[in-house]
Amino acid sequence: MEGSMRRIVCANCHLANKPVDIEVPQEVLLDTVFEAIVRIRYDMQLKQVLANGKRGALNVSTVLILPEGFELVSSDRISPEMKKEINNLSFQSYQPNHNNILVIDLVLGKRYSEIRFPILFSNLAIKTDVQFLKYLVYVGGNRGRGEIYLDGSNSDNTIFNAIAVGIGVQKERGEFEIIITDVSDERQVVDIISPGPELLVSEDESIKLDKPLTCNLNVGGFDQADA
Repeated sequence: MEGSMRRIVCANCHLANKPVDIEVPQEVLLDTVFEAIVRIRYDMQLKQVLANGKRGALNVSTVLILPEGFELVSSDRISPEMKKEINNLSFQSYQPNHNNILVIDLVLGKRYSEIRFPILFSNLAIKTDVQFLKYLVYVGGNRGRGEIYLDGSNSDNTIFNAIAVGIGVQKERGEFEIIITDVSDERQVVDIISPGPELLVSEDESIKLDKPLTCNLNVGGFDQADA
């Protein structure tokens, strides 16, 4: 879940930094059910650019990394009051053999800016090396789409910069083609920009390398915290 810099890997695609908070009890007894509350706050009026280029509401997602011996509680041990607070969320483990790492993926932010994880300090902790000491709980929280896809390419939720020097010509075919012609040798380079971003360059404008071609539409971001 973490890279070499001890960052949760979500930060590789969600580059902007936005805060996340976590609240857990100061003391927990063995075989006790408690809540870990994650808050992903943002301006609910914000709209993000969607994959089709239109504007829409932000989604949120979170990952909760618990110490060994802590896990998602079974549904029969969740009280009616806690079920109401959970608000029909579906929790999943990061991997079958990592019950202490829980994930909520892409839910509507307006409804789930506060996420409550029902956690059990399991009796199984007696059979492990878990001791009754102070432990850290890690959380990562995101709102909005990422700026980079998993394959390393830019999404349409980021700034597009020129990849060459020259004179730009625009062609719109659902997406934008910025054709940059090098005035010295007439060599052409084509920048493809997905629908959604607002273009910052005009027809026949002189373009420098790495010049921003679009505005920055990203309104989301990721952060991690511990408790």
